[in-house]
Amino acid sequence: MSAWRIPFNRPTLLGSEFDYMRMALESGRLSGGGAFSARAEKTLERQVGAARVLLTPSGTAALEMAALLLRLQPGGEVIVPSFTFVSTANAFYQFGARIVFADIRPDTLNIDERQVRQLITPRTRAIVAVHYAGVGADMKALLDFNVPVIEDNAHGLFGRSGNKPLGSFGSAAATSFHETKSFTCGEGGALILNQPAWIERAEILREKGTNRNQFFLGQVDKYTWVDRGSSYLPSELSAAFLLAQLERCDEVQTRRRILWERYARELEGWACASAVRLPYIPADCDQAFHMFYLLLPSNEARNRLIAHLAARGILAVFHYVPLDSSPAGREAGVAPLGCPVTADISARLVRLPFFTGLSEEDQTEVIRAVREFSP
Repeated sequence: MSAWRIPFNRPTLLGSEFDYMRMALESGRLSGGGAFSARAEKTLERQVGAARVLLTPSGTAALEMAALLLRLQPGGEVIVPSFTFVSTANAFYQFGARIVFADIRPDTLNIDERQVRQLITPRTRAIVAVHYAGVGADMKALLDFNVPVIEDNAHGLFGRSGNKPLGSFGSAAATSFHETKSFTCGEGGALILNQPAWIERAEILREKGTNRNQFFLGQVDKYTWVDRGSSYLPSELSAAFLLAQLERCDEVQTRRRILWERYARELEGWACASAVRLPYIPADCDQAFHMFYLLLPSNEARNRLIAHLAARGILAVFHYVPLDSSPAGREAGVAPLGCPVTADISARLVRLPFFTGLSEEDQTEVIRAVREFSP
């Protein structure tokens, strides 16, 4: 059990997880690619309007498959925001890309499309858009550059920008079902394919580079090694757990919206009086309610708030350390225009406890403790 009275995150059981896992065990098919995987993939395809969804063992694995689909060659560049998790860059770096780090916008904390315009060169092979906190990046601007766009949608499942779901804009998108996400199976992910021409090869990549899927469909009389690839299939137990979560999508999103809006409503006055900024949501964006963060006036104030909450048994955390300044980031690529907004935001951001099962009483206690704090 957690030592924290109010943890930062706690996965929430929604009802059918154990029943589905038992059914998977009884089916005798545990290695992946079975009935529960198919049902979860079809459910996601309907929910996000994708041409094809392939479950993966993690969001990282989905990003690696996207990198393989791009057929990266030495010298090719991929533009990535510096304010993101390491997998966003590492998935492309390990398959030969030179990473070009871009700064983020100070409002949405998403990749700055104005800087991206300056970073594009003849060597650019892709742009990776991270929908930070489930708020959509400016996909219209990014797609206008006529460079393949990959969406890192680990935060944005069931969010929308304009009239389209996040994850449906780029050539492909990766989502995550890690235990810290709104929908989870402990560790898991999915590759969302919006470009039909990529589907057949993606299925080969996921099956260790073999045409095994075509064999099962009766399209070839035996399967063999035909391409690069790896073991990118999750187990049926993971898929069964995940399906139970996805089937309660509306209930989960409603609950998270209530929690998010309560934080925003009841901390607004304190934030204005304390020079603290709450999350910014553009008018044309339906966010995914992935997290609730505060931007403190300084790094010192941020660290004091985290300590203040910890003394009351409440776990709040900071978020990403800028990738462009990390040891591996400096080896993997460059930040030609610098990332000053990323450095500033990283030093001041704190995430409050936020998960589907957060009780009203615990949220009340978090809000009371935050209001007691003076930056």
